[in-house]
Amino acid sequence: MRRVVLMTLSGLMVLVGLLWTLQGLGYVQGSFMSGVRLWSLIGPVVAGFGVALGLVALRGPRQ
Repeated sequence: MRRVVLMTLSGLMVLVGLLWTLQGLGYVQGSFMSGVRLWSLIGPVVAGFGVALGLVALRGPRQ
């Protein structure tokens, strides 16, 4: 159950990070974040943490 929750959270973090990156770069319009370069820096950081969380979830507990 823990692995499913962590993988779901990981996937959401990667998707949100990608969205924020695209908004910051101006590819996705319609938000206060559109065209603000700060979000193009925050997005990859969030996505990177999502990938790291996914790797931790896949690895499982240490034996």
